[in-house]
Amino acid sequence: MKKLLFLFAVMTASVTMAQDLPTNPEPGKCYVRCTTPDVYVNESITITTKPAYSVLKTVPATFKTVTERVLIKDESKSLKIVPAKWGTETVSYVAKEGGNTLSITPASFTPSSQTIEVKPAYAVWELGAPAPDCASSNPDDCRYWCYKGYPAEFTTIQTQELASDATVSKTPIGSRNATYKKTVLVSGPSVVETIIPAEYKEITKTVLDKDAFTTSVSVPAVTKTITKEVLKQKGGLTTWSEVECSLVQYQALPINWNTGSSTLTAEAKRIIDSRLMPVLNQNPGVKLEIASHTDSRGNSVSNQSLSERRAKSVADYLISKGVNSSLLVANGYGENKLKNRCKDGISCTEREHAANRRTEFRLINN
Repeated sequence: MKKLLFLFAVMTASVTMAQDLPTNPEPGKCYVRCTTPDVYVNESITITTKPAYSVLKTVPATFKTVTERVLIKDESKSLKIVPAKWGTETVSYVAKEGGNTLSITPASFTPSSQTIEVKPAYAVWELGAPAPDCASSNPDDCRYWCYKGYPAEFTTIQTQELASDATVSKTPIGSRNATYKKTVLVSGPSVVETIIPAEYKEITKTVLDKDAFTTSVSVPAVTKTITKEVLKQKGGLTTWSEVECSLVQYQALPINWNTGSSTLTAEAKRIIDSRLMPVLNQNPGVKLEIASHTDSRGNSVSNQSLSERRAKSVADYLISKGVNSSLLVANGYGENKLKNRCKDGISCTEREHAANRRTEFRLINN
């Protein structure tokens, strides 16, 4: 059962890998899967390093002397009251209001009657007597049925009908008027006003001629233009690209690193420009691994860290040249992948150790 499951897993993986491989490959050629790179463009922007501002200068206020006529006593009034005048008048009113007396004539009726059906007409089946000429000895053989009808039954009820409804008649009762005396206002009280004029005086005072103010001189802003990288087109489309078969194997990048250093020299940058940049330009979108190694001398932890820093230095330089960082893999292997026998505790020549101190590159699948 375990063997069957293993075979099924291998077959499934083979089918998946086969489906993921390039279509119509040619014998003897090598292919790597690459990602369409992001496309960036340079864009210039201007930033303000120092904003515009104003320089202010104050001008003092100026004053002048003026003469002014001022009010020292308000205008007023003296008042004289004229009393009201009265008179009398006669006013009529209703001493007793009129009304009505009412007389009622009752309703009258006439005799009448109404006939009501108390039982409706109906019919029933009834059994008749035997026929006189019946030949059967059984009298029931000669009997017959009749469907007999009966008339409806009625009764008469004595009633009364309204001849005339009850009515009311009115008889008016007269009203009585009277008068009384009333004192009325002929003319109301009034006030006679006499104006007392205001009093003025001439004074001298110092007034503001022109207030203090400021003058402003504008100092323009200081700007600086910088160039930044802007994403123009997003990459990511995975395709297969034909490459030289030698490039999928580790190739030497002959950088002579200074002892214990991960800083690229001018010569190292020239080697990267002439060796790596053409490979990347000729294989756009292909991912590149940069692998750095050390010899076995020294502490293994320090060797691992040094190799990682050296691989990162190469990747950072490529990024500064415009290479998309997503297409670069920087790996440091320290002394883990020696090319010869020169492990810890084994005496080797400087040339043998130098063979292990190397930086390499290869094209890899995404």
